[in-house]
Amino acid sequence: MRAARALLGIDQQTLAHRAGVSLPTIQRMEASEGNVRGVVDTLTKVVAAFDAAGIELIGENMPSVGQGRGVRFRERIPLRTSAPALAQGRRKKSLFTRS
Repeated sequence: MRAARALLGIDQQTLAHRAGVSLPTIQRMEASEGNVRGVVDTLTKVVAAFDAAGIELIGENMPSVGQGRGVRFRERIPLRTSAPALAQGRRKKSLFTRS
């Protein structure tokens, strides 16, 4: 959800307004670890708000039906990886250097 908001350049309050849900609901959803948790009706409203804004949500192991550029993880990175470990991993797999 954070990535989709970032693409749109909107904050949590704006997303809540567009989806017709409360700000605390968006905050709870974004604080969920792993899959976003929430009432199905609420999730549907948020997905519809993203869809109306032109955001394609791509499920795990699902192809993108849209055209153009996009970003997704190639591999899952543990959520609780330390900053030094992430920095070390970036040095090993830099997009701009050959390893």
